[in-house]
Amino acid sequence: MWKFLQPPAPQPALAPHSVDAHYKRLRWQVFIGVFAGYAAYYLVRKNFSLAMPYLLDMGFSKADLGLAFSFNAMAYGLSKFLMGGVSDRSNARLFLPLGLLLASVCTILAGASVGLYNITVMAVFQFLIGWFGGMGWPPCGRVMTHWFSVKERGTKMAIWNLAHNVGGGLLGQVIKWGLLFSASLGFSSFAWQFSIFYFPAAIAILISLIALALIRDNPQSKGLPSIEQYKNDYPPNYSSESEKVLTAKEIFFKYVLANKTLWFVAAANAFVYFVRYGVQDWTPTYFAEIKHYSDTTISNAYSYYEWAAIPGTLLCGWVSDKLFKGKRAMTTIIFMVLVAISIVVYWLSPFGKSVDLIAFTAIGFFIYGPVMLIGVHALDLAPKNAAGTSAGLSGFFGYFIGTSLLAHIVMGYVLEHYGWTYGFQLLIGSCVVAILLMLFTYKAEKKMNDRRKQEINKTNT
Repeated sequence: MWKFLQPPAPQPALAPHSVDAHYKRLRWQVFIGVFAGYAAYYLVRKNFSLAMPYLLDMGFSKADLGLAFSFNAMAYGLSKFLMGGVSDRSNARLFLPLGLLLASVCTILAGASVGLYNITVMAVFQFLIGWFGGMGWPPCGRVMTHWFSVKERGTKMAIWNLAHNVGGGLLGQVIKWGLLFSASLGFSSFAWQFSIFYFPAAIAILISLIALALIRDNPQSKGLPSIEQYKNDYPPNYSSESEKVLTAKEIFFKYVLANKTLWFVAAANAFVYFVRYGVQDWTPTYFAEIKHYSDTTISNAYSYYEWAAIPGTLLCGWVSDKLFKGKRAMTTIIFMVLVAISIVVYWLSPFGKSVDLIAFTAIGFFIYGPVMLIGVHALDLAPKNAAGTSAGLSGFFGYFIGTSLLAHIVMGYVLEHYGWTYGFQLLIGSCVVAILLMLFTYKAEKKMNDRRKQEINKTNT
């Protein structure tokens, strides 16, 4: 690990009377930093999917484009896991902006003529964008576990998780603004490259500097006590060892490899992500090719899908906390059933554009709750200094298997050779598999919750 990325050393403790004020201010500051920073990652993540209709017009096939795009998710999944281990031993304040800056530069190059030359070149740039993009989630998980305690983490993570949707939804609107801006500058010959690649990347670079100014790695580096001490909220697996930087070997073999429940959660995540990106990444092509909708309609639909996830994710978090008392698995199962129903309507509805957009928006409303809950579940299953690797494993399954292999390569091949009917059947089948896998985690999750209640009761007595 590069020396400049090492976590900051603990500073002398602040005077007790000033701890509360500093904690409250810095918690808001770092939360805004990781929220804005991670949202900006989504301005330079899925640009290629919105460029695919133009690339099809240039003569590329769906199978070829799906293969090239698969390198984005493949690299993202690998990076989220491998760089998650690096992130657990790095300064989040530097790690997150660095990945965003590098992903933005690669996005600019991917939109240039050199980046659109052939499928191999596209795949190389998509791999680089995915790899640097994978540096976003792990430092956010590190920050959230260091600055927010177990009892409040579910709610705070649900709110932070909306950064996915704010950034993803803004991408469609930023592209529209880019089209207007490019027209005013007379860039008609390469307006779509400017609006899809250059303009969003420039905004992301600016936000990387803002994130650098706001994020702080951990409370101790600012002279504050650990969040567990500050909130008097100690999880069952907490000890003084939780504050130490663990070795890569300890993290993987002790807290990840031997955790059976984490592997079930990770496997379910693969199929949840297949649905998430199998719908989202191919909808611009579906709407353009089958429905013949305009560029404006497609950009708006992309935004609706992401923004609908904001109330959907909050509702999912509320259902998990209030109705099921923290049981993530059952909430995920219910929401995946509703996703499957929405996909059926989206696929088979004969009622035209309005119902198409409503059904597509409903998928976005329901799918991001499970995405968020699986991430929180993964964080809960490991100590906070192994949080990046734990979440990285579920992310690896989600992006490498669910997105790269299934949503891009398999989906692209099926659409090219068998058509949209078989593609939709794959998506519905994936919902069923995700539901079955989450049923396996329900019993283990119940035992973990019962243990935590017993620890709380011992503390109270």
